[in-house]
Amino acid sequence: MVEVRRFDDLGGFENDWLTARHHFSFGHYYDPKRLGHGALLVWNDDTIQPGRGFDLHGHRDMEIITYVRKGAITHRDHLGNEGRTEAGDVQVMSAGKGILHEEYNREEDATQIFQIWILPNATGVTPRWEQRSFPKAERAARLVPLASGRKGDEGALEIHQDAAVLGATLTAGQSVTHELASGRSAYLVAAVGRLKVDGQEVEARDGVALTGPASATIEALEDSELLLVDVPAAP
Repeated sequence: MVEVRRFDDLGGFENDWLTARHHFSFGHYYDPKRLGHGALLVWNDDTIQPGRGFDLHGHRDMEIITYVRKGAITHRDHLGNEGRTEAGDVQVMSAGKGILHEEYNREEDATQIFQIWILPNATGVTPRWEQRSFPKAERAARLVPLASGRKGDEGALEIHQDAAVLGATLTAGQSVTHELASGRSAYLVAAVGRLKVDGQEVEARDGVALTGPASATIEALEDSELLLVDVPAAP
């Protein structure tokens, strides 16, 4: 099954420094039909103005993956971790038994990120943070694991779930196929470009919800950059 969720229909929040669109219920946005997709709980599309960001706050028992679409985000936490993640790269925070952190745009221009929350398959783990560069050229015409808890996904940032965040870059006319097993769910968003997913056209920042078993063909109608999250269908 394929369900397209148009960007203009997403929930949202805006103030003087943050413009956020929510693919699933989050904060003050609540839609009983959009309470996540399997173990995927949150997919936020955030634009953060220069010099602003999320002040120190806490999380626990959540795998939080940040994909930077434009600019860079600077992380700092109570464990002493600090780092700057640039466009195209990924950071993972396993909140575990509890972590306090802040996220700021220290750049001169607006930063755009996808923030993805996945429910873990283990609670109370030791919290951790890590970032990694993933050159877009290495994702050309194929889905590459960026963050994963699946066996065999070498080179990906580790998460505590039988799930994977996959990235691909496609030139116009190229396609990839993703096999989704029974008992699995997937969610797909193009950061840039325009796609056709099993015959349905989707624009950048639209969401595509997939339910297995399925074999999804993803074709680029123009040069595109996409993320796909494959998770257990049951949280």
